[in-house]
Amino acid sequence: MVTPAQNLTERPHFTGRSNASQRIIAAGIVLVFLYYAASVLTTMVLSILLAYFLDPVVEFLENMGLPRALGSLLVVLLMVALIAGALTAVWYKVESFVADWPKYSVKLRSASQVVEKRLESFEQGVSTISPEEPEAPGAGRTNVRLENAHPVRGYLLQGLGSIYNALIAATFVPFLVFFMLAAKRDVWHATLQLFPSTQRTQVKQTLEEVGSVLRGYVMGNAFIAVILAIACGIFFWVMGLDYPVLIGSISGVLNLVPYFGTVLASVPPLVLGITKWNSFLPFGTVVLVMVLFHVFALNVLFPALVGRRVQLNALAVTLALLFWGWLWGAMGLLLGIPITASLKVICDHVEGWEPVGRWLSA
Repeated sequence: MVTPAQNLTERPHFTGRSNASQRIIAAGIVLVFLYYAASVLTTMVLSILLAYFLDPVVEFLENMGLPRALGSLLVVLLMVALIAGALTAVWYKVESFVADWPKYSVKLRSASQVVEKRLESFEQGVSTISPEEPEAPGAGRTNVRLENAHPVRGYLLQGLGSIYNALIAATFVPFLVFFMLAAKRDVWHATLQLFPSTQRTQVKQTLEEVGSVLRGYVMGNAFIAVILAIACGIFFWVMGLDYPVLIGSISGVLNLVPYFGTVLASVPPLVLGITKWNSFLPFGTVVLVMVLFHVFALNVLFPALVGRRVQLNALAVTLALLFWGWLWGAMGLLLGIPITASLKVICDHVEGWEPVGRWLSA
């Protein structure tokens, strides 16, 4: 027979195990939701970033006497016009580059043939060490080549899903940004009503601080991208490369990618340099300068323009990029830092979660 005392002593242990199991299950559900709702969530987060970035302009127009809805519409239309203009300018540059592609393709083909011969010699050397496997009837080297005859088409077909998600985001982002800007006060008021009256002041301060962090992150990265694009364009012009403005802009933006920025930013100038240079020195110079630009941006510009707003340590940034990049791919690398910075602000204002916020900024 179970006495009341035994019942009281056993109940807390059972409840604690139940709470731990429930938390694990809840974390798994959240992770699955984040994975399968990636296109929706990334669109929403990107819209929030743009809304916070454009909100000061809307408030300025509102202070000038313009209705907030009309000011939001004008700002969103201006944003769309600027993006469309930039894409049109890039498209014309890309068209001229495609017209000149034959002279680059010849050099790339010869370089790829050299690499292929090296790989074939390496494979032959390995085949002499490892035992040969019997080939199936009718399976030969020719069939393998026929299957891989059009690798570009294969990559394009694999990327159709990403292109579709990008088109969906490009369609919905302007509307979401407009609604967020036009109905900002109503949304904030409705959000505060979700919390008890004793916590609304703290919630308001948290939202304001999150907005300041996101706005500073977007503005800082935009300024750094402009600096790197100008520096890369000037450097490529000095090196005598074709299309210095186009590849300078591409390399400047790619150089913002943490850790992989150097490799990604070096690819466009190295491809164009194949028709210009016949020695290793210019190629090595390009890679070295891209490394210096990346180190300067990561250790000087980013801490000065973004780091004070974000307040995340290097380990937290690395883990955030690994997690969100694994979860959402390229969009995760783009949005991982602002999401983690926002979570850090929330932890700083939630009782019991302050140690997590201190760890993220230590």
